Amino acid sequence: MSKYPQAVRRWPFPERCVHRGSHVTLEPLGQDHLHELWEAAADAEASWSFLRYGPPATIEALSALLTDLSSRDDQPFWAVRPDSSGRVEGWLSLCDVYPADAAIEIGSIWFSPRLQRSRAATETIYLLIRHAMDDLGYRRMVWRCAASNAASLRAAGRYGFRQEGVWRRAAIVKGAPRDVAWHSILDDEWPLHREAIEAWLSDDNFLSDGRPRASLDDIRASRQSIAPTEAAPAN
Repeated sequence: MSKYPQAVRRWPFPERCVHRGSHVTLEPLGQDHLHELWEAAADAEASWSFLRYGPPATIEALSALLTDLSSRDDQPFWAVRPDSSGRVEGWLSLCDVYPADAAIEIGSIWFSPRLQRSRAATETIYLLIRHAMDDLGYRRMVWRCAASNAASLRAAGRYGFRQEGVWRRAAIVKGAPRDVAWHSILDDEWPLHREAIEAWLSDDNFLSDGRPRASLDDIRASRQSIAPTEAAPAN
């Protein structure tokens, strides 16, 4: 029997609730995060290059942006609070949610320079993918970025997303046309990537100076190389 039911079904829409990890807490984005985010955004103009919005020139502009993002009914946003600092250092969302197709995207990610490339950043992405795929049962997770955004392309591959192709001049961002690269993780691919990310996040993988012993790519490759041994044919 196919695991895909014939009857019409709608997958649950993600709720705005708190997600707690071992190194980070995700809180529904709101005005109460304004001052911490304003401080995190200081001298970080380059971090906004590929977003449709920002950088905010004033705290009032950031406040208006938070009002917009936090009030979107079809796109829940979360503020990212790493345990290491105790202060909000960025945000991200689940967007382009298609409950009838079991498809969902993680996107509109803004991480401050302090949050980027950190253990908390990796756990942030992991928590929302795990919530969508494991808790809500979605079968397709999407990562979409500008084809010229080398950092986002590397991040997609690191988390295990498979590139599907590039839509040429598919978006206009800040007045400039951009090619858009599409990536996905499917439900039957997710368990391998989930196990690899969990192994990377484990305390056993980190040295006393905070550096990881093994990269996420290496951990995933080691798990992919382990295949069940076929039973020898009977005599």
